Amino acid sequence: MNESADPAPKTTYKRVLLKISGEALMGDQGFGLHPPTVERIAREVKTVHDLGVEICMVIGGGNIFRGLQGSAQGMERTTADYMGMLATVMNALAMQSSLEGLGIHTRVISAIRMDEVAEPYIRRRAVRHLEKKRVCIFAAGTGNPYFTTDTAATLRANEMACEAIFKGTKVDGVYDKDPNKHADAKRYEKITYDDVLQQHLGVMDASAIALARDNNLPIIVFSLDEPGGFKGILAGHGTYTIVAG
Repeated sequence: MNESADPAPKTTYKRVLLKISGEALMGDQGFGLHPPTVERIAREVKTVHDLGVEICMVIGGGNIFRGLQGSAQGMERTTADYMGMLATVMNALAMQSSLEGLGIHTRVISAIRMDEVAEPYIRRRAVRHLEKKRVCIFAAGTGNPYFTTDTAATLRANEMACEAIFKGTKVDGVYDKDPNKHADAKRYEKITYDDVLQQHLGVMDASAIALARDNNLPIIVFSLDEPGGFKGILAGHGTYTIVAG
């Protein structure tokens, strides 16, 4: 038997966290979940899981409810943020369903206890799930109001000893200005945490960027709409921006 036939590509990272927005799950709809889009993203995750990479996920809730938006419309901020956290649980359950439909063992782990639908967050248990090659989807943010899912993603990535955060967006990296509005927008191949903060580039919120910087955790920004993009970057190619020190 020729063991070198069709070798698996080597990957740069062994454990990563994929952060996507809730809006990424709604497809061309203006609200809610679009099951074919959820399934497409799940297939992207599967291609990376098949490489042997341990994967965590954090999904926003903006396709269902955004706490800041509710607060701006007069709702009490803490209540609005808790509603946003519950929206992330709904998205996590949808992604779990798609991943398990593809044969990938998945755990939804919630920062707010709801034992009938998700596991409570216990760090050592979550690490064990990853070691067993289960995908862990962290839901309900940090469990606290006033913190975004960007900050939750950075916190969990550090707690899980992830080697990088992959931020899936609509564009293939970080630009000096909005590429959808400016034809001369330039994409950075690499940029520092401090430059992201000083130039207000909107990669993640300031708390998340600072937490990543303080723990030397790289953030890789790529297009979630590019088929094979997630796997490609892990295999050493593709188009993206890396935010690092």
